[in-house]
Amino acid sequence: MPEHRYGQAEITEAFSRLTDCDEELLRRFHAATGVQGRNLALPLADYAKLDSFARANDVYVERALELGEQALAGALRKADIPPEKVDLLLFCSTTGLSTPSLDAKIAQRIGLRPDVKRVPVFGLGCAAGASGLSRLHDYLRGWPAHVAVLVCVELCSLTIQRDDTSIANLIASGLFGDAAAAVVATGRGPGPEVVATRSRLYPDTEHLMGWNVGDHGFRIMLDADLTSFVEEVLAADIKAFLADYGLTTDQVANWICHPGGPKVIEKIVDTLGLPPKALDVTWRSLREHGNLSSVSVLHVLQETRAGPARPPC
Repeated sequence: MPEHRYGQAEITEAFSRLTDCDEELLRRFHAATGVQGRNLALPLADYAKLDSFARANDVYVERALELGEQALAGALRKADIPPEKVDLLLFCSTTGLSTPSLDAKIAQRIGLRPDVKRVPVFGLGCAAGASGLSRLHDYLRGWPAHVAVLVCVELCSLTIQRDDTSIANLIASGLFGDAAAAVVATGRGPGPEVVATRSRLYPDTEHLMGWNVGDHGFRIMLDADLTSFVEEVLAADIKAFLADYGLTTDQVANWICHPGGPKVIEKIVDTLGLPPKALDVTWRSLREHGNLSSVSVLHVLQETRAGPARPPC
């Protein structure tokens, strides 16, 4: 997490000063997110200086590089794997741009081998944490003796839109936070095992969530129909996936879910028929840090692994 930590009320007040938004309306939207505090890439006072896409992106490159390096170095230390043993570096981020991609710079700072395979991924958004784990799994099935690492960095606060008074932007300004995470995976050895993964592409859903990119930078697209769509498709897809491996939802001990927002989390619980406390770790991640985009699900994974083992729900 970045070192700049603020309570939600402080962030709300600061954002209201930067925009033309009605402060009381903004306060209601921010309170509705359920977020109590967030870590930000910059001190609150410095966001007034982000008066262009170029300036915000320069800060993104600087801070994302620092946090990505810290996350990967920490993960390698914890896994007791030296940097020169890494064979694949998968880098995911959707909140800024850099060419050469930041993974090239992180690789040099960390001391990865010159022949490390690099795969920079842009545009997966909140899905990139889970998708990144799946792609590590795919690679290691072919190269089980290798070491693969995933680095996700999201600095959502740097996409601030000071002239956007849409409901989507008001919600986003109270929901999203900043963070980085890294995963070290091997084809053989101790630790949790990835048994299977599955992806699902939904046609004609581009409007539900994403960016409108222009001179203004990254402007949020967040459709109110998102939660309804989750309700329509999630249960059938999850149950079909589990059924292929002889499992049902009530046999799953832990659910590692992305904290997309209160309504999304509630829909996950309702549509899957989960016990009330099944997503406690996800709720806590949302309260304490907000939606960290691709980093969130990795944070929930880490917190779940660090907690007590749970029997099947």
